Amino acid sequence: MVLWFAGFVLIALLAFVIITFNELVAGRNGVRKTWADIDVQLQRRHDLVPQLVATVKAYADHERNTLDAVTQSRARAQASSSIAAREQAESELAGQLTRVLALQENYPDLKASANFLQLQRELVDTEDRLQAARSDYNEAVRGYNVQIQNFPEFLLARPFGFREAEFFQAQDRTPVSVSG
Repeated sequence: MVLWFAGFVLIALLAFVIITFNELVAGRNGVRKTWADIDVQLQRRHDLVPQLVATVKAYADHERNTLDAVTQSRARAQASSSIAAREQAESELAGQLTRVLALQENYPDLKASANFLQLQRELVDTEDRLQAARSDYNEAVRGYNVQIQNFPEFLLARPFGFREAEFFQAQDRTPVSVSG
């Protein structure tokens, strides 16, 4: 009887470890998947920057400092490796893009450019998608972090290398708007 009970407890413990480990893996992969969604939108934004700079340059060539700043911000954002560094670089890029879009007020021909207006709409759409992806990511991080901190999951999380994920938040973000 004791042998049966010990066998049952061992099987139950093994089942708990397997199920909990698989849930932790699923949570971590959910965080990675939602980060990939953010990365897609950030890359979309990065792909729009050279087109926007070229369009503005055609109408406002003497705004070179502003255009150079946005290009440098894009390069820093693409080179960032950690989430915290990426967060800072992307916030800087968003600020630079807002400045570029504000140039339209000083250049009526730019403001009337169909190409500029299309790029502006695409950038606004990208920012909306990025906000949605950021929200999904942060929700996945929240769920995963709670999961690895809950008892009894935390008993397995640390020994198996599951660590808290970082949130991705906008810093001092000025919304991009379409006027005209």
